[in-house]
Amino acid sequence: MKELEEGAGLALDFDKLEKAVAGSKGILPVAIQHADTREVLLIAYTNRRAFEESLRQGKVVLWSTSRQELWEKGKTSGNMYDLVEVRVNCEQNSLLYLARPAPGASGICHTRNAEGKARNCYYRRIDTTTMTLENLDP
Repeated sequence: MKELEEGAGLALDFDKLEKAVAGSKGILPVAIQHADTREVLLIAYTNRRAFEESLRQGKVVLWSTSRQELWEKGKTSGNMYDLVEVRVNCEQNSLLYLARPAPGASGICHTRNAEGKARNCYYRRIDTTTMTLENLDP
């Protein structure tokens, strides 16, 4: 996992979605975007229960397709995100959550940079010349 998350090798998992949703019914993809900077922080999934819980709590609550359970973002790490606004696409089959880090949150990803701070999930850029990854938040 460390090489996948921190290495420079490009290893795109084109089968992830098929595996992730195979046992999940009634889910929608949701993009989480920083409400102030508009940076895309995370792509995840929600179901009706997680969606309703997000609205009720005013926090980002998702559906973990790997654990098949509610995923209250930041509950264990402390990196919680307040839900600011919810948008739906034209076909009503995906959502956009505009969110803002709760006080004390340092990032949204489960990975950490060299300073030990959580970062956003899109911390690497593909060098299209070498097809390797460049870490933007080492």
